[in-house]
Amino acid sequence: MTPEEIMKAVLFFLTVAGAGWGIWWKIDSRVKEGEKATEGRVRAAEEKAEKIAVDLAAHRLHTSEVYATKAGMHEQTAQLLRAIEGVGNRIDGLHERLDRAFERTTSRSASR
Repeated sequence: MTPEEIMKAVLFFLTVAGAGWGIWWKIDSRVKEGEKATEGRVRAAEEKAEKIAVDLAAHRLHTSEVYATKAGMHEQTAQLLRAIEGVGNRIDGLHERLDRAFERTTSRSASR
């Protein structure tokens, strides 16, 4: 091989290596840009997730304070049933009192 051919071969390999390095440099810069954009999106998503977690905890607390529990509903139902039973007993007592009132009026009118 002559020095001229060696020089051409070296220049060829340098050209190929330079082109490869240039392509790699472009790809690397695009990857870094993508990573930066992704970091921003990830940070925003994490902040949003934290806010949602705080809101969910506040909603759970509000729900537990405001809405009825199973035991509370059972107690309220028992109170309502006792009240309805009391009204039923009063109606039964009223029925007996009306019967006595009509018996007195019929016995008075029969004695006259």
